[in-house]
Amino acid sequence: MNTLFDKIWDRHVVQTVEDGPTQLYIDRLYCHEVTTPQAFDTLRDKGIGVFRPDHVFAMPDHNTPSDQQEVINDPVGRKQVETLKANCAEFGIKHFAMGTKDNGIIHVVGPEKGLSLPGMTIVCGDSHTSTHGAVGALAMGIGTSEVAQVLASETILQSKPKSMRINIEGDLQKGVTAKDVALYIMAQMTTSGATGYVVEYAGSTIRNMSMEGRLTLSNLSIEMGSRAGIIAPDETTFAYLKDREYAPKGEEWNKAVSYWKTLKSDDDAIFDKEVTYRAEDIAPRITYGTNPGAGIAIDGNVPTLDSVPAEEKAQLEAQLNYMQFEPGQKLEGTPVDYVFLGACTNGRIEDFRAFASIVKGKKKADNVVAWLVPGSWLVRQQIIDEGIDKILEEAGFELRLPSCSSCLAMNPDKVPAGKLSISTSNRNFVGRQGPGARTVLASPLTVAASAITGVITDPRKI
Repeated sequence: MNTLFDKIWDRHVVQTVEDGPTQLYIDRLYCHEVTTPQAFDTLRDKGIGVFRPDHVFAMPDHNTPSDQQEVINDPVGRKQVETLKANCAEFGIKHFAMGTKDNGIIHVVGPEKGLSLPGMTIVCGDSHTSTHGAVGALAMGIGTSEVAQVLASETILQSKPKSMRINIEGDLQKGVTAKDVALYIMAQMTTSGATGYVVEYAGSTIRNMSMEGRLTLSNLSIEMGSRAGIIAPDETTFAYLKDREYAPKGEEWNKAVSYWKTLKSDDDAIFDKEVTYRAEDIAPRITYGTNPGAGIAIDGNVPTLDSVPAEEKAQLEAQLNYMQFEPGQKLEGTPVDYVFLGACTNGRIEDFRAFASIVKGKKKADNVVAWLVPGSWLVRQQIIDEGIDKILEEAGFELRLPSCSSCLAMNPDKVPAGKLSISTSNRNFVGRQGPGARTVLASPLTVAASAITGVITDPRKI
């Protein structure tokens, strides 16, 4: 009667405190430059080292420029990157430096290197650690003090979350991607609808989804409040991980796969909550507000004030005022100023293939500034090897260097105040892409279509 979450959790319990939290063993800790400096300072203050440095991997990504990577001009960002490098050297941690072939966004690099594996517990001081759940791992974002706990002991104190299964059944329509599925679920669940739960995604739609799509879906789990988003490993997972740099090899691979095949919820498993959605109900999506759950079908209309409960009117009005949209407005056809393809949500090779499939043989709109940023150096090399860079160049786009880039305003790729960006990233919060910037979230196909036309465009019409 165990869920997949139960199986992974129970296997990692070190001890349970009576009327308190569980001490959970952690298989993998990822570190980036923003949330870890204080954690290393805690170790120094206590005079202790890293318990298992070979279980920890680090890389800068948030402050990394995407136009060049010789220097970081922002002194704060430069200090954070330099501090991460120094901390890794001092404590014997593997560090994938900026500008090297191993670098990229940590939530892209982890799975593609085979560092994130089924059955693992994975943590990082970053909310989008949920991404790694797509390989069948329990992956959670943690705070800085908790990072220090894991560095010191390879364990963490956690209260066990509740379990939820979200089933998606059926075949996706043409032009609908995993990003649209995630945005649809968030609109149905709201941004707090999964608070306190670990979500398992299941159903025929998920089973037919590529690994890149699953990574996108798990990445966005945190945006509806869930602690983690997990998908049972299957043949798609095994094919993706086989021969990856850090994945098991030879007989160890065979043993691992035998175990991984047991990582699924039992037929009689009981979840604290379960919901089901139909794939055919999902159209390409776009957001209209300042949270990822404030979204509509791309050919739909922004909600009117009288269509929401009284307690939500003020919030809706505030969101629309910031976004400069009107109640009931149709967003399709709205001019855009910036387009962004990338982030740990949609910076993988499949996302660039999708973007290229739309823009091939066409030209970028003159009014649009485009940032196309791979999630890792491996993805960038794949783009070049497949000739996608030539398709992009001929259409008037520039392929930039791996970085978190315009997902958040911590590097040079900031959207100016008042400008409208259509973005494949994960958050559209006030000022997320730059002070005063306005962001609508969409899939790589929708962003590509909008980059060509210069207005928010339904990719099914291109």
